[in-house]
Amino acid sequence: MTRRGVLLLLALGIIWGIPYLLIKIAVAEVSPATVVLTRSAVGALVLLPFALRGQGFRALSGRLPAVALFALLEIIGPWMLYSTAERTLTSATTGLLVATTPILAVAVGRLAGDRLPVGAVRWAGLVTALAGVAVLTAPGLSAGHGWSVLMVLGGALGYAIAPVVAERSLQGVPASVLTVACLGLAAVVYGPVVALGGRQPMPGPPALLALAGLGLICTALAFLLFFRLITEVGGPRSTLVAYLNPLVAVSVGALVLSEPLTTAVAGATALIVGGSAAAALRRGPRLVALRPPPPRG
Repeated sequence: MTRRGVLLLLALGIIWGIPYLLIKIAVAEVSPATVVLTRSAVGALVLLPFALRGQGFRALSGRLPAVALFALLEIIGPWMLYSTAERTLTSATTGLLVATTPILAVAVGRLAGDRLPVGAVRWAGLVTALAGVAVLTAPGLSAGHGWSVLMVLGGALGYAIAPVVAERSLQGVPASVLTVACLGLAAVVYGPVVALGGRQPMPGPPALLALAGLGLICTALAFLLFFRLITEVGGPRSTLVAYLNPLVAVSVGALVLSEPLTTAVAGATALIVGGSAAAALRRGPRLVALRPPPPRG
């Protein structure tokens, strides 16, 4: 991997590791719907010029139902679930639970007709990561946060299903067009929700900065860096960023919000990240090449 590729990988690993921190800060002052609306609208506006290149939105002709389903699974559902869950869960817990997406993807793949054999290493990875989830969520479940845990896992399940929709119905659609369309649909969905919620007090500087960071950095900039990363290192290697995100989420949660970095959290981090990486392996030392997703978190 080139030096530029390593720098891009590290930069994106950090950028996609901080949304959970910013969401936690934002939902302390604004509604979850406001978080999703602001992030989606800002990201869509910044990225719109890139989507208008070439064919533009004509590439979506005849595929609007698939685009709507994809947007529901990638943004409309998960971002709302994460923002709601983080009213009670720590940002580190949310980031780690989202990292279970590769585990869920294996199950989704089997149900969707993937009949490739699952080797012993992948099965071991699945069991290891699930053990990490149990270690991580046990304190939250005993504290009555079970619904919040289920919300985050529901969002991760959406991330696992979305690639199947993209592979079957959205082949050939430029990633920039698909991303802006999904962000725009999310803004259309949550605009009325926020409006019907009545007037909200003006959030303070921390929440405003968090909302700006989510839209400008964690969505717009992340998108641009991710596709530059793919050009630089290729699709399979670019998926390595998924294993940096949870490490960053745990670290910044502890440093910025003083979230407890307990032995259980450290152990769960190692189990989930290591197990998810093993679960994403095919035969030989090659990670599964994932479809380039819209910015996550």
